[in-house]
Amino acid sequence: MFRFFGYSLQAAFTGSTKYWLWIILLFTLSLIGLNAYARQLAFGLGTTGMGDEVSWGLYIANFAFLVGMAAAAVMMVIPAYIFKDKEMHKVVIFSELFAIAAMIMCILFIVVDIGRPDRLWHMLPVIGYFNFPGSLLTWDVIVLNGYLLLNLWVCFYVLYKGFLDEQPKKILYIPIVFLAIAWAPSIHTITAFLFQGLGGRPFWNTGLIAPRFLVSAFAAGPSFMLLVFTYLRAINAIDFEEKVIYRIRIIITVSLLINIFLAGSELFADFYAESEHAVHISHLFGLHGTSLLAPWIMGALGLNVVAAIILLSPLRKITFFLLLACVMIVVGIWTEKGLGFVIPGFIPTPLGDFVQYLPSNNELLICLGIWSFGLLLYSFFIKAAIPIVNRSEQYSDYT
Repeated sequence: MFRFFGYSLQAAFTGSTKYWLWIILLFTLSLIGLNAYARQLAFGLGTTGMGDEVSWGLYIANFAFLVGMAAAAVMMVIPAYIFKDKEMHKVVIFSELFAIAAMIMCILFIVVDIGRPDRLWHMLPVIGYFNFPGSLLTWDVIVLNGYLLLNLWVCFYVLYKGFLDEQPKKILYIPIVFLAIAWAPSIHTITAFLFQGLGGRPFWNTGLIAPRFLVSAFAAGPSFMLLVFTYLRAINAIDFEEKVIYRIRIIITVSLLINIFLAGSELFADFYAESEHAVHISHLFGLHGTSLLAPWIMGALGLNVVAAIILLSPLRKITFFLLLACVMIVVGIWTEKGLGFVIPGFIPTPLGDFVQYLPSNNELLICLGIWSFGLLLYSFFIKAAIPIVNRSEQYSDYT
């Protein structure tokens, strides 16, 4: 096992000049984010743009998005393990590794949002008051950490056996894979329930949140992975057949269309019925007073629609336009799911005050630092996994 970790570290810290420039950039940005977080620890959450009225900002917005990105790894796992697609086996490990990096980023965004991370012990079983099963927050702690552990085991065991040039014993990882497949939707569903369960925030009181969370994740996650797989194949790091791209594209297209349909259904219900829910969404779109969020949500919806048009047209067969659509989907859904969902729930307040939210520079630096740290980890994971995947025959043999 020590040889495995030594081999992985050597592979992760060996690379071309471009690779090291990328690593140095991410490491530098991570340190900048850490410095910004130290400033927040010293002076409190007053260094952010949040306040009594808007108490969830970019931190929770990124958390909601990344939970979906982690859950979306299941869309790569299902074809590989349930339908026994050997070509998907060549890339599925990279999707599971990203799920690990995404879950770590989720935890970091929660830590920086708490303000007093030294009080996290209150949520630990036995030591603190876990309040299970009464609190949805404790359910979220269980499903998030459980999903992280499941993916850690699968990735470690499969790569370790690949390093030894041995076939992994199915009994030791296949049940975990299927448990992770069933577990993945729960992490985003519980996150949706956290919003839906807040009765004082009518913007979130809709039964469409959980299904919208899932389908938007199943569009954005595979889009990001398609960008990664395409890049890795372009630099000859991995090799796979074109049908892998085709299958991922189908997943993205179907999920995106369902997401657009559900968004349209929700907009119709809000604006046609003119319920109290409509006050929040009218403000979001700039129809009820000045809104800093209006350009963002309009841009997000526009990106999703244009991406859907590309995916439904012959342009999808051209690599440039396919990758462009993927970028549009990731950016559009990040904006829609974050800025367009979390923040409008607080505007207006239950007392009717319209308080605008604008993240501070320190807040932005912390977010940038966490994203950079997550991508840094993922870069190391990929670099360590590539030689094992390429040299091991198990990825084309085992089903």
